Amino acid sequence: MSAELLADLAAEEERLQFTRFDNDVALALGMFLMDAARERELPVVVSVRRGQQRLFHAALPGTAADNDAWIERKSRVVDRYGRSSYYVGTSFRVRGKTFEEASRLDPTEYAAHGGVFPVIVSGVGPVGTVGVSGLPQAEDHAFVVEQVEAFLASSAQRTT
Repeated sequence: MSAELLADLAAEEERLQFTRFDNDVALALGMFLMDAARERELPVVVSVRRGQQRLFHAALPGTAADNDAWIERKSRVVDRYGRSSYYVGTSFRVRGKTFEEASRLDPTEYAAHGGVFPVIVSGVGPVGTVGVSGLPQAEDHAFVVEQVEAFLASSAQRTT
């Protein structure tokens, strides 16, 4: 893991910010990810939360209850650090440490593996999470970032 990857992950968080985030945006975002995952036949669970409230959660074929647990553990990392779960795990690896040992957090409750991204509202900061679980961590992360970017560019998130 390199410091360059860490910089790229931080740049994603700076770039991918919402102008607003409410229940309607959360539902549209969740459906946007589900449609893309279905189209690619990806075995993922999709979750969108505001704070601790789950606003969208759905599972595609090929997933299991373990994916639900993974997404919860990754979401707790984003809630605690305000950064993507992949960024947090990478930041520990760049320092030559493991999240599980160095964070001193219970690994049954927290997982710094890719796939959950902070929902950041411009001028406000992190207000929730959007994530997937079911693919290798770098692929989970890449899919979420790609879809959030496409969603923000679409008319689905623009204010009227």
